[in-house]
Amino acid sequence: MHLYGTEQLINWRRELHQNPELSNQEFATTQRITRWLQQGNIRLLPLKLKTGVVAEIGQGEPLIALRADIDALPIDEKTQRPWASQTPGVMHACGHDVHTTVMLGVAHRLKQQEARLPGRVRILFQPAEETFNGAQQLIDAGALDGVQAIFGMHNAPDLPLGEFRTCGGALYANVDRFVIRIQGKGAHAARPHDGVDTIVIGSQIVTALQTLPSRMFSSLDSVIVSVTRFTAGNTWNVLPHTIELEGTVRTHDAGIRDAAPEKIRTLIQGIASGFGATADLEWIAGPPALINTPQWAEFALELAQRSGYRTALASPQMGGEDFAFYLHHVPGVFINVGSASDAGLHHPAFDPDESLIEPAVNYFTQLAPRALSAVAGL
Repeated sequence: MHLYGTEQLINWRRELHQNPELSNQEFATTQRITRWLQQGNIRLLPLKLKTGVVAEIGQGEPLIALRADIDALPIDEKTQRPWASQTPGVMHACGHDVHTTVMLGVAHRLKQQEARLPGRVRILFQPAEETFNGAQQLIDAGALDGVQAIFGMHNAPDLPLGEFRTCGGALYANVDRFVIRIQGKGAHAARPHDGVDTIVIGSQIVTALQTLPSRMFSSLDSVIVSVTRFTAGNTWNVLPHTIELEGTVRTHDAGIRDAAPEKIRTLIQGIASGFGATADLEWIAGPPALINTPQWAEFALELAQRSGYRTALASPQMGGEDFAFYLHHVPGVFINVGSASDAGLHHPAFDPDESLIEPAVNYFTQLAPRALSAVAGL
C-alpha cells in the first residue's frame, strides 16, 4: 500500500482543480506543489523561477526529466462537479491539474525507492504552457541542464480510459500566428468608388490564403492556414479605412514554416496593391513542432503495453504543445493517455475521468528507473 495512494492523488487533483490560476500567475499552485513535495522530503532545486517548481530524486550521473504543466485557462467552468473551479472565469479546461497530480504521485513513489534508483529523476512542474512560454522559462533557468532524456504526457479526451498513444517523429505541429493590417481609403457606402474598399480586399485575401496549402506547397505536406479574426469598421454605412485579420499557420515541416511568412507577405501585398491599398504582415512565431525521438517512442510504447495499457501509434496532430522546446534540446517522448471526456480540451464542460491518474502514476514510476538504466547503458 502506497503512502500516497489513489485517494490522496484524487484529493490533490480536486484541490488543484478548485483553485486554478492562469499562465505566469500560478503562485498559489506553486505553493501547493512545493508543500506537497516537501511533505515527502523531496529535494527542490533552487532555480530562479517566478512560478513553477523543479524537484529531483536520486543520486548519480544518469539524469532524466519528467514534466507536468500547471496553468489553467480563462474559461468559466460548466461541469457542476462538487470540485468545480471556485475562481470565476478560470478553469483547468485542459487537464493540467491531472498532469500535475500524476507527477506528484510519481515523485513520492520514486522517493520511496530512491536508494535503488540508478541515477536522478528531475521533475519539472512547468508554468505557462498555454501561453507557450513556460518551457523556455525553465530551460533558461537551468532545469534542463545535464538532462539526457525527457518525458511528458497529456490526457486525450477523445480516447477511452486505458488507451495509450504516441509515435516517433512529428506528433504536434509548429504553431505560428499572423496579423495582417490592410490600409485603403474610407468612403461612404453609397459612394464606394471614392474609396479603396478594405473589406473587399480583406475578403479576397482570406480566400487567397486558402490556396497556400494546395498551390504553394505540396499537397502531400501537412499545412493549415486559418484566418480566425476579421476586424473591420464601426458602423453600417461607411467603408473602413483600415482592417485587421488574424490567424494561424500549422505545419510539421520546418522548411514550410520558414517559407510561409514570405509567401503570405507576397500574396497579400500583391492583392492589396492591385486595389490601390497596402498590406503589412506581422508574424509571431510560436512553439516548434513536437518531434518525438523514435527510440524513446518505441521504449514508451513497449513499457505501456507491459503495464496494461492498450497501445497504438498516434497520428500527427495540428495542435501545439510547448513540450516541443525541450525536445529541441534533448531526446525524449511525449505521450497521450485516454481521459474519456465527452467535452474536449478547452471546453467549459471538459471533465476528464480521474481513473486515469493511478495507472499513469504507475506507468511513469516504472518508466523512470528503466529510462535511467537505458541512458546509463546498463
